[in-house]
Amino acid sequence: MELSERKKKILTAVVEEYIRTAEPVGSKTVASTAKLGCSSATIRNELSELASMGYLEQPHTSAGRVPTPLGYRIYVNELMERHKLSLEETEEINRSLNEKLRELDHLVSNVGALASSLTNYPAMAIAASPPATISRFDLIYIDANTFIIVAMMSNNTVRNKLVRLPVSVGQDMIQRLSSVFNANFTGITEDRITPLMIRSAERAVDDTMGLTGVIASFAIEILSDSQTAEAAVYGANRLLSQPEYRDPDKAHALMSYISDADHLRELQLTDCGGGVRVLIGPENVAEELRDSSVVLAEYDMGGEAKGLIGVVGPTRMDYSSVAAKLSMIAEMLSMRLGNGAAPPPGLDNKLVIKGDSNEQQ
Repeated sequence: MELSERKKKILTAVVEEYIRTAEPVGSKTVASTAKLGCSSATIRNELSELASMGYLEQPHTSAGRVPTPLGYRIYVNELMERHKLSLEETEEINRSLNEKLRELDHLVSNVGALASSLTNYPAMAIAASPPATISRFDLIYIDANTFIIVAMMSNNTVRNKLVRLPVSVGQDMIQRLSSVFNANFTGITEDRITPLMIRSAERAVDDTMGLTGVIASFAIEILSDSQTAEAAVYGANRLLSQPEYRDPDKAHALMSYISDADHLRELQLTDCGGGVRVLIGPENVAEELRDSSVVLAEYDMGGEAKGLIGVVGPTRMDYSSVAAKLSMIAEMLSMRLGNGAAPPPGLDNKLVIKGDSNEQQ
């Protein structure tokens, strides 16, 4: 059913008052904030109808109304005023990012800490890079039963492994293996290293001791590790300042979930569509997030690499302000780390909404 303009104004008033106070909103409060020019009785009727439509609920019989996830969704999609960052806010984000980006080795932690401090919610930061490859193999002969595998990666990291053998091997075999691996196993991704390729290498060096398999397994392991995104959460204790998480069991369950890097990496599958993505309550797949909301923004790290920043908090979240700040951080990061092209201004960046095919401008 299409909402009337009066219902939209009342729903907006309830959502924004509840975001501000965390207390159920009654008809008198709506009358004083929405300035509708109608009686409290009319407003009570409208509140009742909005509740029957699923946009509001009443925690207790004598209490006012609070928004449902559906109420928050229509508010985010259609009703909320897009937050305009002030010049001071924009300059502060720009200044803070310039300071944080001096330490690129700590990009994830710095960006996460910044997002948390700006929004006052726990912030999640994920940095995914394109798959690395091995640039060079160095096999260092120690003695007849020991050698070291050294792999120089395309991302300028170095991995090594000490191999102890139950049988003796000559230095010439180690040299042949080094030549074969440098000729055939460099510059390729993990999926290119097949059993057929390993068997061919074994035949090329006349390996009957399984050395080729040991080196190939190490190569597969480090190539696989290189594809694992760095992920962490910052400011998890900020949840404790929100009334929704006064229950220590509830707070602990959510904090434990978002502190698990594997859970954060699952967010990489979220399509932000070039803007900001808002997941409200039950729209989150994970049970631990179904009473919370997540706001995400993607940024370009250059080449094929992408990063993701986001915050998690109660469904009673100031979506407009959070979305504007994350959008600005993401755009500034893309300009500094990506291809250098300036995206559309963050103040008016589109909000891509889960479950809504229309892009909100």
